[in-house]
Formats: sequence, C-alpha cells, structure tokens
Amino acid sequence: MARVVTKKNRKPALPPKLVLEPHQVIIKPLVTEKGMFQADELNQYTFRVNPLATKTDIKKAVEQLFEVKVVGVSTQTRKGKPRRYRFTAGRTKDWKKAIVRLGEDHKIDFF
Repeated sequence: MARVVTKKNRKPALPPKLVLEPHQVIIKPLVTEKGMFQADELNQYTFRVNPLATKTDIKKAVEQLFEVKVVGVSTQTRKGKPRRYRFTAGRTKDWKKAIVRLGEDHKIDFF
C-alpha cells in the first residue's frame, strides 16, 4: 500500500548548509604566552574562529590561507565573561577557539 503524504506527516526540509569562506572561518590568531609556547615547542597554533565553523572547515581554511599541512584540530567553546556596563550587569559574547596541530616540517610565521 502506498503511503499518503499529508501536511501532518511530511518531514520538514533541512536548511541548506552554510558555506563559509576561509577568511570568514579564521577571525584572528591568539597571541598569548601559552600560545607562543605551544607554537615553539609543540607546533600547535591557536586561533579565534567563527562559532559556526566545524573542524573540517577550520582545517581547510588554515591549509588554504597559510599553505601548511594540518594534522589535527581541537576546538573549545569559551563562555562569555560577566561585565558591568555603567549601572547594569552584562556579559561578553561566547566565542570559539581552535588549536591547530601542524605537520613536522610546517610552520606559520605571525611576525
């Protein structure tokens, strides 16, 4: 028997996947003491990335922008901090951090 499709049993259409350009994925490199230690000793670089970006998006963006070979990507979603704005309490936005591990013979020069 054929199943009759009505408005009640029809599945909703999935929205199209958002495609980000490489310069939209990587917002900025995070240059901190810990980040510089990781870059020198462990060949890992830290970036602030778009919260909508996935690990594969980040990997492709770093490989395309810096022309290096990425071995692995770790991500963290960082919570915003409480801040005061004049007489009211507020919060900064949540943001996403990516730690990118490069191959043995690859390096990124920020300076």
